[in-house]
Amino acid sequence: MAEDYLKLSHEDRLEALGVAATQSGRPIHLLEKDIWVVWAIDALFSSEFGKHLVFKGGTSLSKAYDVIGRFSEDVDVTYDVRQLIPELIGNGLPVPRTNSQADKWRKSIDKKLPTWVKNKALATISKHIEATSVDVKVSVEGTNIYIDYDPLAQGTGYVAPRVTLEFGARSTGEPCEERMITSDAAAHLPDLAFPTATPKVMLPKRTFWEKATAVHVFCGQDADGDRYSRHWHDLVRLDEAGHAQAALDDDVLANEVAEHKSRFFREKDKDGARVDYAAAVSGGLKLVPEGEALKRLEADYKKMAEDGVLLDDAEPFPGLIERCAELEKRANTRK
Repeated sequence: MAEDYLKLSHEDRLEALGVAATQSGRPIHLLEKDIWVVWAIDALFSSEFGKHLVFKGGTSLSKAYDVIGRFSEDVDVTYDVRQLIPELIGNGLPVPRTNSQADKWRKSIDKKLPTWVKNKALATISKHIEATSVDVKVSVEGTNIYIDYDPLAQGTGYVAPRVTLEFGARSTGEPCEERMITSDAAAHLPDLAFPTATPKVMLPKRTFWEKATAVHVFCGQDADGDRYSRHWHDLVRLDEAGHAQAALDDDVLANEVAEHKSRFFREKDKDGARVDYAAAVSGGLKLVPEGEALKRLEADYKKMAEDGVLLDDAEPFPGLIERCAELEKRANTRK
């Protein structure tokens, strides 16, 4: 029977991950954090409310679909909006039809979600800590839960020894499917047992539109770019895996994402004009920033590469942007 990695001594865990690091080429501090990420996902999705959660974002692309060639460190989770505010949604569609209705939903979500995170999600993580006898510290702030651990090794500081669980509840998370995920170190240490999980995961084609519209907003706002360059990397990897094209071929999904964001994520560009998501998904998508925004984005990309976050996939930034420009053209000229 395989020995439980989490029950090993500090020295034995460090030695084990040293072996995995040598075989995989991945730094120890990233292999270690990945283990805690999977541990946390297991805690959430094996709980009584796990069936109402959906795992999404960059970490889902990495862990559930092996799409992106970078280390994605935090966990984005959607709690089904129908469970949080059933009194407002009733049997209707889980998307508000007017801005005034969206404001009412948002106000209720913003009030209820932090309480749910503190009373339900935090309690579940605390029980999992006891059940698995691990030495971590857990805290909550608003709709985020933080899990801090004593690291076996250090990187450059870009990736902290902390797992952040970020909860949202403005959608159902659909379309989604159940996927098995494992710790990256497990393949290199078959005599040890590592955390595993089976979460419901947002389909990559929806994640594409979520990220593409977020990038579109960034390009229009001239934002600072801190820890944001990962989205451009993810878009290119989604394209390579065929998920971007699947998204571009799904006009219904594109319009659903645009409608959802137009209600819940109303943004303005640098000139004060309202971001038009419907226009973005129907010929007006912008994926390449300009000027200082592009320079700040490149600086952030360099920091990611220096800490090993991009693993074996640290392609030159100009090439990445060139590919995003090509993807932008395809998105805007599709029939």
